Amino acid sequence: MASLFRSAEMTLCQLFLQSEAAYACVSELGELGLVQFRDLNPDVNVFQRKFVNEVRRCDEMERKLRYLEKEIKKDGIPMLDTGENPEAPQPREMIDLEATFEKLENELREVNQNAEALKRNFLELTELKQILRKTQVFFDEAERGASAQMADPSREEEQVTLLGEEGLRAGGQALKLGFVAGVILRERIPAFERMLWRACRGNVFLRQAEIETPLEDPSTGDQVYKSVFIIFFQGDQLKTRVKKICEGFRATLYPCPEAPGDRREMAMGVMTRIEDLNTVLGQTQDHRHRVLVAAAKNIKNWFVKVRKIKAIYHTLNLFNLDVTQKCLIAECWVPVLDFENIQLALRRGTERSGSSVPPILNRMETLEDPPTYNHTNKFTSGFQNLIDAYGVATYREMNPTPYTIITFPFLFAVMFGDLGHGLLMAFFGGWMVLKEKPLAAKKSDNEIWNIFFGGRYIIFLMGLFSMYTGLIYNDVFSKSLNIFRSNWVINNITKKDALSNDYMMLDPAEGDYVDYPYPIGMDPVWQIARNKIIFQNSYKMKISIVFGIIHMLFGVALSLFNFTYFKNKLSIVAEFIPQVIFLVFLFFYMVLLMFIKWFMYYPTNIESEIKYSPRCAPSILITFINMVLNKETIVDRQCDATMYAGQIPIQKLLFVCAVICVPWMLLAKPIYIMRHRRKMNYSVSHQQMQAAAGNGDAEQPIHNNTAQPVAGHGGGHGDEEEMSEIFIHQGIHTIEYVLGSVSHTASYLRLWALSLAHAQLSDVLWRMVLNKGLICDGWVGGIVLYIIFAVWATLTVSILVLMEGLSAFLHTLRLHWVEFQSKFYSGQGYAFLPFSFENLLDSASQTTEE
Repeated sequence: MASLFRSAEMTLCQLFLQSEAAYACVSELGELGLVQFRDLNPDVNVFQRKFVNEVRRCDEMERKLRYLEKEIKKDGIPMLDTGENPEAPQPREMIDLEATFEKLENELREVNQNAEALKRNFLELTELKQILRKTQVFFDEAERGASAQMADPSREEEQVTLLGEEGLRAGGQALKLGFVAGVILRERIPAFERMLWRACRGNVFLRQAEIETPLEDPSTGDQVYKSVFIIFFQGDQLKTRVKKICEGFRATLYPCPEAPGDRREMAMGVMTRIEDLNTVLGQTQDHRHRVLVAAAKNIKNWFVKVRKIKAIYHTLNLFNLDVTQKCLIAECWVPVLDFENIQLALRRGTERSGSSVPPILNRMETLEDPPTYNHTNKFTSGFQNLIDAYGVATYREMNPTPYTIITFPFLFAVMFGDLGHGLLMAFFGGWMVLKEKPLAAKKSDNEIWNIFFGGRYIIFLMGLFSMYTGLIYNDVFSKSLNIFRSNWVINNITKKDALSNDYMMLDPAEGDYVDYPYPIGMDPVWQIARNKIIFQNSYKMKISIVFGIIHMLFGVALSLFNFTYFKNKLSIVAEFIPQVIFLVFLFFYMVLLMFIKWFMYYPTNIESEIKYSPRCAPSILITFINMVLNKETIVDRQCDATMYAGQIPIQKLLFVCAVICVPWMLLAKPIYIMRHRRKMNYSVSHQQMQAAAGNGDAEQPIHNNTAQPVAGHGGGHGDEEEMSEIFIHQGIHTIEYVLGSVSHTASYLRLWALSLAHAQLSDVLWRMVLNKGLICDGWVGGIVLYIIFAVWATLTVSILVLMEGLSAFLHTLRLHWVEFQSKFYSGQGYAFLPFSFENLLDSASQTTEE
């Protein structure tokens, strides 16, 4: 757990691996996931590195596996996921994997090509069958039309446009019409018909009929709707024009005999060929299905193996080759506590490869800041992500996560205090926790769901804490639980009064109060009191300030652990001590005044002493303002303006001490640094003068580089610039803390504001919606209540739980990021990103699903 409170100690190591053992050793380190490698070839192009050919081979294998996966999904075949995590194959196994994938791809492509050709042939035969069937109707109508024309000469005018007057006057020799038949997409029929009319000037005759059943496009597999058409025309010129128009509209033309007997004979041949094609297509699909089912059993493991091989070679490309080309040199960050585990993994890799030369792992000295690594589990990872979203902790800085596990759901619950709403949230979070494994196995690509699931433990805790604060507020869907009976004696209240808006005014001084508080939480009678908001305003506003001051003081206290760990005594004296004094002597003193007022002033007079009357209770805010402005509080002559003996002198002393802390924070640190540097510069100059006088080789001190720009001088321009930056930085830090103490204290009032808003919204929904169904009687009232309850439940979940919950979550996040973490957390580090197969496979699976 030490690494949870503070990031793990890291060290930079140099790793020497034999070429034949490098692959196996990196594979073991990838399974371990505790080593972050550095790129030792930053100036070398990706395509010029040693293992670029192996990476390309892995890319090609991945391409083939994606093709297989696409075909498997197209057929709806489930891919078996046994949850196994196979080890990375040896380099010699790559050839077998490549041969297997090549064979499967070629076989599948050949099957798909044959199936596409068969489907195209089947489509052509189906369209020809439809043409023969539909055109038979057209020709029958033409024959009936010719017979009717012989019986009725007046129909001759209908053919004038098509044949022309000369054709009709040609005596004795009847002109025969040519025709073409084909199939076209149904949506192209209107445009096709207009084009024929305009291009042929009305000298063609088009008949079309829809094909009822959709046809499968062999190229895309989509279902398309088509229509059969037949075009009659006269002359070769129109025939050429019609065919070009058909070609432009991608219509397929088919031969169609004119004689009925030839059409019947062709139709019988077409039906026979269609039956044969169906048999062959079925066998082809069965063979394709068998191939895909066999591939689906292993494709998950194949993906894992190929991705591991590719990751290993990518990592090996980060290494350097020595001169002999027999050794690989790497640099990596490793956690100090896991140093032995890493060495064991390297030994296992060496044994697997059969190498006789053990790897060498040496620690290196460096001035570079190490990465930040916090050990987390599935419970703490969600809270750690909240902190890292603000900024990754500086190396070995105090980690706010373990404290956030408690403070985050608690402060959220202060704003979201409702036993009913908290129960809904806890139920949802608990369901995700209990169904954790099956829900994680589904790997949904819904971003909102992934956010909820990733924070399932946070949601569960927020729900539990909200149930607790709801019990303290005695608030359940804007109503109360009267478990221990109210401690107010009210005899004239009825059920009708409780359901109506005629609330009563409660005053503890009137004698209706029993003089001892409700055992747990608020008295339930306040839910039907007219002055409920006035009472809860004072209560929630004060506890918000109390929680806020304690939270900020805790943040300042954590800064002491940072200063102590980094042995920064100057910051302890010049920053921590004045910060604590300033915050305690002003704002924590205000908290103490609240407790003093709560314990000393009662709703009724105690022993007839007027000064303890609630009428004489001084305002905490006015008292604090007068303390800062050094003014006296004006009260009634019968009342005492102070709460305890010696209050005014103590307040003046506290205020003076707090004011002294401001220049203390502003000047102490820069002045000390300036004096220390002058002393160091004098010491260096004195040593150089002694060395020059004695012509000796005086050893330079380790801090000579720092004082070098001003050596031999009482000061310099470079030193002035550096000190000015220190003064400016300290001034900004002081102003931010002093003003922030005021603004941050006021910022915690959001706990009161959102709690009040949540309670009022819940009360409005109850009175304006659900209460309308509760006042209805009879069987009609049951139906009305059923409908109104559905509306109320929907509004409760969508507005009060989701929207209000999100609002309270964001405000809680702000209180932790700004008000709490600003006291001790800089967040200027960078995350430890180890070479881990688990992380690589998770990210690869998410990318594939997206």
